[in-house]
Amino acid sequence: MRIIVHLDAMLVTRKKRSKELAEFVGITEQNISLLKTGRVKGIRFNTLEKICEFLECQPGDILEYKK
Repeated sequence: MRIIVHLDAMLVTRKKRSKELAEFVGITEQNISLLKTGRVKGIRFNTLEKICEFLECQPGDILEYKK
């Protein structure tokens, strides 16, 4: 079981920078980097909500489940 994070691709598609996202969400750029690489064990719903608001997308655009 694996969750794949497409945050980096979404940032490129939307022509946004990690720094802008970090400032909008209220977390560090380092935490954004960890999210982009999938090296996190979880994410708070309010953080996911702010990311989706900033990128104007749905959670399914960022997260994918693969067996």
